[in-house]
Amino acid sequence: MLRYIFIWGTAGLVTGLLITLFMQLPSSHPLPPDNRTALQRDSYAHAVQIASPAVVSIKTLSFVKETPNKPPLDPLLERFFGQGSPHSNQFNTKTSLGSGVILSKDGLILTNYHVIANTREINVTLMDGRSVKAQRVGADPETDLALLKIELNNLPAIPLSNSDQLEVGDIVLAIGNPYGVGQTVTQGIISATGRNRVGLNTYENFIQTDAAINPGNSGGALINTRGELVAINSAIYSQSGAYQGISFSIPLNLALSVMRDLATHGQVVRGWLGVEGQDVNPEILSKIGLKDIKGVLITDVFKNSPADKAGLRVGDIITRIDDTDINDVRDVLNTIADSRPQQKVSIKGVRQMQSFNASAVLIQRPQLSN
Repeated sequence: MLRYIFIWGTAGLVTGLLITLFMQLPSSHPLPPDNRTALQRDSYAHAVQIASPAVVSIKTLSFVKETPNKPPLDPLLERFFGQGSPHSNQFNTKTSLGSGVILSKDGLILTNYHVIANTREINVTLMDGRSVKAQRVGADPETDLALLKIELNNLPAIPLSNSDQLEVGDIVLAIGNPYGVGQTVTQGIISATGRNRVGLNTYENFIQTDAAINPGNSGGALINTRGELVAINSAIYSQSGAYQGISFSIPLNLALSVMRDLATHGQVVRGWLGVEGQDVNPEILSKIGLKDIKGVLITDVFKNSPADKAGLRVGDIITRIDDTDINDVRDVLNTIADSRPQQKVSIKGVRQMQSFNASAVLIQRPQLSN
């Protein structure tokens, strides 16, 4: 009896020592953190909570004319039905998906032009589940931006940032509706700014990121870690059609400038000079006996354009417009576009080895069909 009691007591002592040692070891499953610790965790949840209610899904409807691959009609039936009959052509409905961003509480939404181009109906769905038809306010194919308007109460508006302050290496989040799976957030950094030779739009000043953007993300938000909008997601560089680590977004400051014109005029009002040109390179300079200058060689002058009236000629090299030094065609395009119709600009250049000065009164740039 005593022997058994002794064994039990020894076992209890050992068990107690083991429990004491176990309690002193660090736990691999800590208790849930208090609020102070939760705020210190590495997370962008707060930024997403601020921005995501203002990011919408866009579904468009269009009609596509298709000619079915069928045998020709009997001549008698052809005479009866005619060439334009439903038997020779048919219209199929086509739906497309994209994203957009609510910028004002009265329902103004920015998206990409290519999301809503050539559509008959535009439907917008909010994160809270509400769905409504959108009206097209205006579009600008040359920057791939469009402005929509919806009529709903209690709309969220995304906070805005200054896209000119972005730097390479800044963390950004992309919010949109890729492949129609529902609102999705991806994370990356600013890979480059000022990308303007991508070949997507007439006017380019893209922000390049490595945040994953896929079909359906177009027109969605690129935000910073404070939940502020910095750009509108627009395109990807891909050889397969899927994300490959290079995405392009339109800076917010450019988008807001376009938005103001669309809201006021229904189109973007830009200046127009009326010339075509090409970048000056060493080969061109050697042919005309010049060196060490930068500019744009005029290759065409439109008849009765401001350039024509100002006396500009084919073969002139534009080196400066107002206070802007001209290094390439993009400089001419952007400098003139940033000016307004009826604005007078001074032009400096080189003609037949001699410097010249001219002035031109700009007119409104002809609109692309949209």
